[in-house]
Amino acid sequence: MTVKELKKLWETFDEDTFKELCAVTDEKEIEDRFYKELSFGTGGLRGVMGAGPNRMNKYTVARATKGYADYLHSEHSGNIFVAIAYDSRNNSRFFAETAAGVLAENKIKTFMFDVLMPTPVLSFAVRRLKCNGGIVITASHNPKEYNGYKIYDGRGCQLVPRFALAVTEKINAVTDYASVKIKNFESCVKDGDVTIIGDGVLNEFLAEVKKQSLYEKPSELKIVYTPLHGTGNIPVRRILEGMNVSVVKEQEKPDGNFSTVRSPNPEEKDALNLGIEQAKRENADLVLGTDPDCDRVGTAVLHGGEYVPLTGNQMGALLVNFVLSRKKDELKENSVIVKTIVTGELGAKIAEDYSLSVDETLTGFKYIGEKINKYEDTGEKNYVLGYEESYGYLIGTHARDKDAVVSSMLICQMASFYKNQGKTLIDALNEIYEKYGYYADALDTFVLKGKDGAEKIGKITFSLREKGAKLFDGVENVKDFIDYSVGVADLPKENVLKYVFEDGSWSAVRPSGTEPKLKVYYSVRGKDMAEAETKLKKIQSILKGEAEC
Repeated sequence: MTVKELKKLWETFDEDTFKELCAVTDEKEIEDRFYKELSFGTGGLRGVMGAGPNRMNKYTVARATKGYADYLHSEHSGNIFVAIAYDSRNNSRFFAETAAGVLAENKIKTFMFDVLMPTPVLSFAVRRLKCNGGIVITASHNPKEYNGYKIYDGRGCQLVPRFALAVTEKINAVTDYASVKIKNFESCVKDGDVTIIGDGVLNEFLAEVKKQSLYEKPSELKIVYTPLHGTGNIPVRRILEGMNVSVVKEQEKPDGNFSTVRSPNPEEKDALNLGIEQAKRENADLVLGTDPDCDRVGTAVLHGGEYVPLTGNQMGALLVNFVLSRKKDELKENSVIVKTIVTGELGAKIAEDYSLSVDETLTGFKYIGEKINKYEDTGEKNYVLGYEESYGYLIGTHARDKDAVVSSMLICQMASFYKNQGKTLIDALNEIYEKYGYYADALDTFVLKGKDGAEKIGKITFSLREKGAKLFDGVENVKDFIDYSVGVADLPKENVLKYVFEDGSWSAVRPSGTEPKLKVYYSVRGKDMAEAETKLKKIQSILKGEAEC
């Protein structure tokens, strides 16, 4: 069908869809809604909310759920159970109820949280309730216009490619969006198709998180915390009980419009602006912010009279150092940390100093979760910690996804540990640099929306492949040019290019799996930070030129 034909078909679905689509007159907007269907990326199904197959709406959610139901029936016999959670975004509860209604029509029973719940709690709940899978309605840290749909396997891990492909095939077989049956949610509850999950699962989750505690001595540490209108408010505050924590009241309550921030993404410093303002008034030592589904956490540290934001790579290195130093007597010969291929090298250097092995995965915490499952099954390695540069960390194996609850607890305990020594986390980071080397890490993001944007991303990556290592001739010596799309070691194929330089520095280029963006990552080493930053700027200028041409 053409774009115009698809638009006319969708206008017949229901009155609200008809009215919305009739009001859309911009040709580019119409094209973007209908030129493709939403597909699975590193974070599942994700997109702007609205009518059309390339949008998050009742019909795309129902279709995805029907495909997931068909997949579950193909893999399991007998009774099938799925756990469902949702965040504070607009329509999240509605989409969760829609998914439950579709599963009920397909003879699959669900356990559903009746209140907002962090993604890692869902991951925990899948295994705790012995479910065959799970669904979280969230778009994580994306702007307010977005929502998403994450699918989990029976071990609480997001679907890795071989399983996601099987689900995708089932979804693609559902060609008539409007034909998917959705049972009324109230009837689902009344008929026993849906069981509401009580407080017990969250309590058990927090008890498991508490087992990862590493430092509980009192300190004078003062913390300002913001849940950024999301799901972290209750669980993070509960796990930090006993510490001196104040909450940013303006951002405490759920708000799907995220009205106090440009974007609820703790990777972006301005998301913590209100927290920093409150910290200045209270002379707090640490500002902590979790994203809407509470799987990422960002921080700013009072140091030298200023609030200094820490990157995901820096916090990851600090956590590796703190966790390993506190657990050094418990570490085993087969202990391991796991990081992604676009995560900086500093944490790996620290782990190697403790004689740990370091495993690398593709981008997406599902791959780290898959590693945990493999280690448990084979006993070949003992998982200690996993992290990625995008502010996601998991210490312990209570979940199979990144967890800002356990991360918040350990960040605050770590800050207390150094506070009692008269140091800040910046002081601790500088000590790490002095011991293991100076790394300047950065991320450049190029937003390229719509069909034209997707085509431009394709042209840029094609051009970079053609140039290969020659791109840096006369600037830096490239030791290895790695194209992950052709397959590297035992990793799945993925559209990622990586330049590894002679001194161990690297840069990587990767289209986002969840947003219309091209991302360029850098981890550049120098004898001091000034040298590292100078080298970083040279490498950045070349890759920025390629992306902006």
